[in-house]
Amino acid sequence: MTPRHVVLAVLTVALVAAGCGAGDERAPGTAGADGDAQLSVSREGWKTDFERHSVPLGEFSSGGPPRDGIPPIDRPRFVSPAEASTWLKKREPVLVVERGGKARAYPHQILIWHEIVNDELAGTPIAVTYCPLCNSAVVFDRRVDAATLRFGTTGNLRRSDLVMWDDATESWWQQLTGEAVVGELTGKQLRTLPAETLSFEQFRERHPTGEVLSRDTGNERDYGRNPYEGYDDPDSKPFLLEGEADPRLPPKERVVSIIRGKRATVVAFSRLRSDPVAEVSIGDEMLIVLFAPGVRSALDAGEIQRSRDVGTAGVFSRELGDRKVTLVAAGDGRFRDRASGSVFDVTGRAVAGPLKGQRLRAAVHDLSFWFAVAAFRPDARIVAG
Repeated sequence: MTPRHVVLAVLTVALVAAGCGAGDERAPGTAGADGDAQLSVSREGWKTDFERHSVPLGEFSSGGPPRDGIPPIDRPRFVSPAEASTWLKKREPVLVVERGGKARAYPHQILIWHEIVNDELAGTPIAVTYCPLCNSAVVFDRRVDAATLRFGTTGNLRRSDLVMWDDATESWWQQLTGEAVVGELTGKQLRTLPAETLSFEQFRERHPTGEVLSRDTGNERDYGRNPYEGYDDPDSKPFLLEGEADPRLPPKERVVSIIRGKRATVVAFSRLRSDPVAEVSIGDEMLIVLFAPGVRSALDAGEIQRSRDVGTAGVFSRELGDRKVTLVAAGDGRFRDRASGSVFDVTGRAVAGPLKGQRLRAAVHDLSFWFAVAAFRPDARIVAG
């Protein structure tokens, strides 16, 4: 099935939502000279203040479904890893969030049909978000000023990336950047929380008492099936991306993106497959990127469990107590510290040696398609091999 056929099929079942492209950002709270005249998507039913926006309104396009036509999960339920293993295969991808000693896994086979989970973990209200068209999985703190927001899907896209909305002001938010770009809260920025994409097997090994998002969502969906079959062909054209994608990498090359303010640094999976360790300096931060195989794509085969292995990556501080670790690949998804000889895994945990039991501090990052990062951060720096 070609990507074009995939998109048509997705539109038919009203299950497309995401957006990434180009265009200059305006100062927060300003409107263009022609106001909202360029808005090509429906304003019907919206209480959004369209006079306030930091991006051109003409950049928004309809993804097919109406507001919350792709329903967010507002009352998530969870099961044990043992119970989840009856329907979740070992190498299927899950988005893992840890806070306050608790760990939860959000399977991509569920996220792909809902895109947003409004949850609370260890007292922190969080929004777990996934944009299938950009393959971008980002977790946010839902608190803005004194308010705790509930997020939904607008049904609109910008630059092929999911555009969210909040239920307090009906402002529109860019999923990949976490910024309010239209409405009363224009210019506000959600705080991004650390998260990592792992296989279900990796999650279960690291967090045997963790929780897994249940398929009991209150919605009838064909969980386990990928409605975007074949979409992640690296050379294929992204859906609803105007203009040409940045040619420095294939459009849908998977990348690790580390964004700090207006500065973005990218490490391509193709580089990490040949050398699974990359050291990255961003300002004063000394980070290390670790890559390991064993995680299937959510966007390849019609059944996620039959998709190809694309691997995963984590980003961590090199500092561990009063030392800086220097890791080298040790095979089988493991990494050895040159000084201590301790062995680490892709989650940053020391699993053998003098440092066993200690863990590197996780750094905020995203695993997404290259075109999406480049569309919002055209000056992104690519780490060479």
